[in-house]
Amino acid sequence: MSLQTPPLGGVHDEYGAKFTDFGGWEMPVEFDSIQTEHHAVRDDVGKFDVSHMGEVVVSGPDATRLMQRLTSNDVTALDVGDSQYAAITATDGTIIDDTVIYRLPDDGEMEYLFVPNAGNDEAMVERWETHREQWGLEATVENRTQEYAMVALQGPNARALAREAATDGRDRLADLSRFEATYVEINGVDCWTARTGYTGEDGLEFVVPWESAETVWSALECQPCGLGARDTLRLEAGYVLAGQDFDRESNPRTPYECGIGFTVKLDTEFVGRDALEAQKEEGVEEKLVGFRLVDRGIARHGYDITTSEGEVIGTVTSGTMSPTLEQAIGLGYVPTRYADSGTVVRVDVRGRDKKAKIETLPFVETV
Repeated sequence: MSLQTPPLGGVHDEYGAKFTDFGGWEMPVEFDSIQTEHHAVRDDVGKFDVSHMGEVVVSGPDATRLMQRLTSNDVTALDVGDSQYAAITATDGTIIDDTVIYRLPDDGEMEYLFVPNAGNDEAMVERWETHREQWGLEATVENRTQEYAMVALQGPNARALAREAATDGRDRLADLSRFEATYVEINGVDCWTARTGYTGEDGLEFVVPWESAETVWSALECQPCGLGARDTLRLEAGYVLAGQDFDRESNPRTPYECGIGFTVKLDTEFVGRDALEAQKEEGVEEKLVGFRLVDRGIARHGYDITTSEGEVIGTVTSGTMSPTLEQAIGLGYVPTRYADSGTVVRVDVRGRDKKAKIETLPFVETV
């Protein structure tokens, strides 16, 4: 199967970006260097093409009920322009996907946009439609992934740059709080603009008509960044990555195990609620932790985490050399008795035993 190309693919190619397959999309992994792009976001501002993310719109009389029963957070708490992070869970409480949900302006009937991870849009639409029919609800579910691009502008100077580029809505941008969204015009293009992101820095994400992606991208004049820097930034911030830090097939985990239990509202009714209530009462046996290598080396996905005696107690899910800290960091699951900050463990790096210490997340203080 051929890879999907984002609307900015030609622009990235002209720049000389290096590409990778991510979720069935050919996406830029690096423009100049991961270090350069990483530091641009931490110290100033950078822009990312995140058009590989899905966009699904749910509307109609029962849109709120459908969203509430298929996501773990409390959708009824959202006013127009609000957003929230949530998990999409199976009946056993394990995460199928994680997502951000936005409540859109409407004409009397509720309307929501939610963003599945790359390659999951069709499966989520099918899930929503199947449960809609099963529960007899009246709601329209539309996959708009091929209609919209997404551009993320991240860094301490992101909002200032966006205000400069805005041709309408500068005041709304200035008043925008975290996890709030509004329509802002960038270079003449009406963009759904949210103060959200995946880097740990302040910033904005723009949902843009597919055909207008280049117009918006070119108006945001700053360092272009690829998925490589996005990964180092999110790992420093302690953010989990779907398909890597949890995976429904290869590494099924619940929100409580992977550290996003704050997305679970047990006073709402959703698929997986009962299993999660039981797990919260009983406690988890394993949990996702951060660790920093004391010895020289880099932990990678799939490496064993062991005790000092060599007993395998867990597995690395994410690992990198932190550009900010200039030290190797990672995430992995260990039994709860090893999860306290300061606990000394080992990581098997290509057959060599490397000392590491469990560390409270995030690795780098973020907004």
